[in-house]
Order: sequence, then structure tokens, then C-alpha cells
Amino acid sequence: MNAPPKPLVLCADDYAQDAGVSQAVLALARRGHLSATSAMVLAPRWAEDAAALGELRGALDVGLHLDFTSPFALARGHGVSLAAAMRRAAWRGFDVEAARLAIEQQLDAFERAWRAPPDHVDGHQHVQQFAGIRAALVAALARRYGPRGPWLRLSRPPPGQGGFKDRVIAAWGADALQRLARQHGLPCAPALSGVYGFDGDQAAYARRMRRWLTQAPAGTVLMCHPSADAAAGDTIAAARGHEFQHLASPAFAEQLISAGVQPARGSTLYSAPT
Repeated sequence: MNAPPKPLVLCADDYAQDAGVSQAVLALARRGHLSATSAMVLAPRWAEDAAALGELRGALDVGLHLDFTSPFALARGHGVSLAAAMRRAAWRGFDVEAARLAIEQQLDAFERAWRAPPDHVDGHQHVQQFAGIRAALVAALARRYGPRGPWLRLSRPPPGQGGFKDRVIAAWGADALQRLARQHGLPCAPALSGVYGFDGDQAAYARRMRRWLTQAPAGTVLMCHPSADAAAGDTIAAARGHEFQHLASPAFAEQLISAGVQPARGSTLYSAPT
């Protein structure tokens, strides 16, 4: 008897960052190779690209990629470099009220363009977990949407898996975010896969993907960062191209079948706090 499919949330980050990223997400979603995407709503393209995403409404989760560290956030006045954000989170944490205002503004921008609440919230460079930001985020979601609102990404590897980078990311507050979410009845994805150093060629990415698909437990979020035409100055431009080429290929479709994976929406999986 065949085993039932293993549901994983295949999520492309950085939607609307630039044309190449949005084109890649749309192309992969149309193929059924994604089940979620996270949008950078401070990007000038967001309203336009939200309209383009409308054809896929209901076919994949569309969420907020909470932003405190990109050039878009810097231009809005609340952004800082990742290094500065890490120092602030480690020292006293972000000011909760200031963080709340920035979060509310991004939720407003999401809803104006998408005309619905986000299906989920995660963070650019995992800032949703940082001290001060996480408390403001959970409070804002609970106030706006009530219990069982958008699901939250916990940036931590599945039990017994993950390398040094995965563990460092998790240490910035995955467990603390989960505790806060539970207190307010907000659902969380249990684990995150797809973390690597953005190194290697397309063949190396394909090998990593085979391992992630095979080893990830059901319900894991597997993130990716594809682009059909990476913008000049993008520090991970080469990796974005490798990811898109593999994820769009028949080889990736075969990997899904071989691993018994069914791309699934987190909004259908995370019906209760975990």
C-alpha cells in the first residue's frame, strides 16, 4: 500500500522585491511547484505585483515578509542593517511600540493591495523572532485578527536536523515566538528547512533540495529565494538563479514524486497552535 503524500509548505520569499523575483514566483506557482509566497510590501512594486498574483488567489498562501533590514525599510525610516538589528535584539530588544507601528504599517500595506489579511507572517532575515519585534507582532496579529489568525513561521530546523546556520537563526527567538503565539492562540509552522549559505552551483542546490524534501517532517516550511532575472546588486543573485532553474525543472518535479511530497498551504495545515 502506498504511503500517503507528505505535505510540505514550499514558500518563496521576497515576492515584489524586484521584477525577477516576482516573475519566478508566478512561474513556479503556476506549475504547482510552490504553495506559499511571502511579500515585501515596502517595495515600490508591491501593489502592481499583488494584482499579478491575483490569478493564483486561493491556490497558494500569500503572506507578509516582515521587513526591518532591507533598503526598503531603511528608506521608510525604521530599518537598520542586519548587524545592527542583531545587536539591538541581543542588548535590550527593539522598542515594542516603535516596532508595533512599523508592523501595523506593513499589515496595512499588505491589505490595501491584496484586499485580504495575510495567510501568514514571516520575516526578512528572520526578524519576526527578534526581541521586541516578536512581542509587537503577536500583539498586532491578535488584535487585528483574533485567535487562529495568520500562521507564523518559526525559523528553526526540524528536530535532529539542521547545521550551524540553522541553529544560530533559531537561537534569535524561535522558541520565544512560539510561546507568545500559543498564549494568543495563533498557529505556527513547526519547523523551517531550506537554510544554506547561498553557495554552490545548480547541481549543489539540487542535491540539497533532494535531502530537504526527503528529511523534512510533514508540515515543515521549505523556503526558497528564486529569481528569473536577479537584479543588479543583489548579494545572492547567483543563488537565486540556480534555485529558479532547478525549481522550474522536470528534475524538481521528479524529486517531489520520489520524496512523496505534496505541496500544501499552511493555512490548511496549521489549524491549531503547535
